[in-house]
Amino acid sequence: MLSPKRTKFRKAQRGRMKGRASRNNTIKFGDYALQIQETGHITARQIEATRRTITRYTKRGGKLWIKIFPDKIITSRAAESRMGSGKGTPEYWVAVVKPGTIIFELSGVKRQIARQAMKLASHKLPVKTKFISKNTESYS
Repeated sequence: MLSPKRTKFRKAQRGRMKGRASRNNTIKFGDYALQIQETGHITARQIEATRRTITRYTKRGGKLWIKIFPDKIITSRAAESRMGSGKGTPEYWVAVVKPGTIIFELSGVKRQIARQAMKLASHKLPVKTKFISKNTESYS
């Protein structure tokens, strides 16, 4: 699973997720892509599950690019713990995504196969997604 080798701080603050993606919002490498339509967190496990789904459906044909990386730690407190006594322990890694962010790019397969692979992959994600292709990109 994806996780950073090292970070500057052991525990991250929550931050705000607002606005549209200004970076990583166009297709750079592949012919087809999966684009995020709403704001949210995508865990390292979800990224791995979608990657597996796409590679299995395409029968390991074509080339797949993962355009996001889980670089933010999410902490959680122990169950039934009292108030106070600091922040919880680090539990899992997430990637913060905004509307317009492209998370996967795919090339080397037919359009129908790419569309179906991305559709199956989108079921593994907690946010709405959209299939786009290089010749008909939409920036809505």
